[in-house]
Parts: sequence; structure tokens; C-alpha cells
Amino acid sequence: MRKAHLLLSIVLLPGFGGACVDAAAQVVDREHEQLDSDRPEAWAMNYFTATSLMTGFGKTPALRPGQWALAAELGQVPSLSAEQRQVGFSGSKAEDLNKSPVVGRLHGWVGLPCGWVGELGFTPPLEINGARPRSLFSAAIGRVVFKHADFSLSARLFGQHGSVGGDITCPSELAAVEDPQINPYGCKAPSNDRLRMNYYGFELTPAFDRGAWQWHASAAVVRFETEVQVDAYTFGIHDLSRLTATDVLPAFSIGASRGFAKRWRWGTEVLYVPLQVRRDAGGPSGNDPLTSARLYLRYEAE
Repeated sequence: MRKAHLLLSIVLLPGFGGACVDAAAQVVDREHEQLDSDRPEAWAMNYFTATSLMTGFGKTPALRPGQWALAAELGQVPSLSAEQRQVGFSGSKAEDLNKSPVVGRLHGWVGLPCGWVGELGFTPPLEINGARPRSLFSAAIGRVVFKHADFSLSARLFGQHGSVGGDITCPSELAAVEDPQINPYGCKAPSNDRLRMNYYGFELTPAFDRGAWQWHASAAVVRFETEVQVDAYTFGIHDLSRLTATDVLPAFSIGASRGFAKRWRWGTEVLYVPLQVRRDAGGPSGNDPLTSARLYLRYEAE
């Protein structure tokens, strides 16, 4: 179905007559497609959702009931190559995916009874290069389940709900450009696309304390439930197609943190999420993972 709309868009190239464009102006594409997990579109959806995974950044902090802590987090969003940005229409169309180079979050913890700790995260709606988070919240609950001397093992359940919007399929710099070599898909205005970045998962984190330093490694299993809602005008067609994908993926992180000034702690980690993608139709799937460096600064109340 999407291929039929693609062919229609090509037929309605500028210069084939204004009457044709006007006639197509009433066409609205509301197609819904469930993607295979290794389609290029699904890979991109999982890739950018994975950049927002709310890891524990080490062992679950020991907080009394009501005691709280607050952190600012910053994660790297690696820039994609020209080949990696070829994801639209099963990999035949380049998308404007290199928006923000970082993703940020405010991350709070509160102590609960019986050693449990609740967590809440929020990504501020700051616009960077045309992309803006929209009601992007995350939450978790966890506790230290085993401790012996300097070793501890923490377990967490975590999840996220929300989206990021931006001009992905029709970037603003292409809007109304008449040259078909520059604007081959006939973008008439900046698109208002939205990626829903929903997930939930389970994480185990072994950690070692060495004086002021803490070293950790985490392994998680995450179910991704992503969706792209396209909102673009191309060749007089209002594209409101919707693409959804689900997948269960592992995620791994390794890092260290250090306490200072009594109530403060800073830390860093590297997140790795293996992602399968089939870029050649009929060819084999290959691993094109996310590898992202992250930083955080946390304050723990008395």
C-alpha cells in the first residue's frame, strides 16, 4: 500500500500540471503498517528509543522511607551515517534523523518501606534542531536483593511512556523546494512526525564498592513498543500513515561512579543495545547496535 502511494507521489512531480497536484490535494494516507523487527524503519525506531533507556546507573541507593535523591542525566545520541539514515520505504528514502546529539533527563528517587526505592524520570520538552520531547516520563521500582561485604546485586522494574516530535520525514530545509533532485518526495511543508518511545523491562545490576568509587555492570531485558505517526504533506498528499513495531531486546551497561562532598555523586557508563536490521531486501539481517556514553550528577538529601 505504501508503495502505491510512493508511485503516486512520483507521478505527481512538479511540472506535470497544477491540476494534477490540486486533484491529489484531497488524498489522505491513513495506512497503518506493523513492521518486522528488522525493517530499517523499525531499527531506527528502536535505536532512538534505546537512547532514552532509564538505567539504574549502579546499585539502587539505600534510602530511608521518605528520603529522596535527585539527578541530572545526559546521554549521547550518536550521529548516523548516510547509509543508516536510509530507512524510509524499507530503506529507499533518507530521513532527517540526526537531530539532537544528546538526550537529557531529570531522575528522582524516593525511599519506600522494606528497602524498596521508587524512581521517576522526566525529559524536559526542550527543542533541539526541530525535535522536542512530548510528555516523556519514565518510572521504576527496585531494591538491593543481595549484599555481601563490598558486593551488591540490585533488581529493578522500569518503563517509559511518551514521544518525541519533529520534522523527520519532511525537514524544514526541504519544504517547498521545487528542484526534484533536492526534494524528490515533494515535501510541501515541514512535517510534524511523532515517535512514541514506550518500553518496559527488568534489570539486574551487580556492583562493587571500593572506597569512594563504585563499579557496576547491568543487564536488562526490554520490551520496546514503538510507533511513528507521520504527519507530512508531499505532492498534495497528506500523509498520516502510522508505523508500529514491537521487539524484546537485551541491553547492557558498564560504568563507575564516585561520591564527593558528602551528599553528591557523579558517574558515567556506556550503554550497549544490539539491534538487528535487514538493509538489503532478501538479504540477511545484521547487528547495527546502539553504543552510547552517559553521565549523571546526583544529590542525596539527608
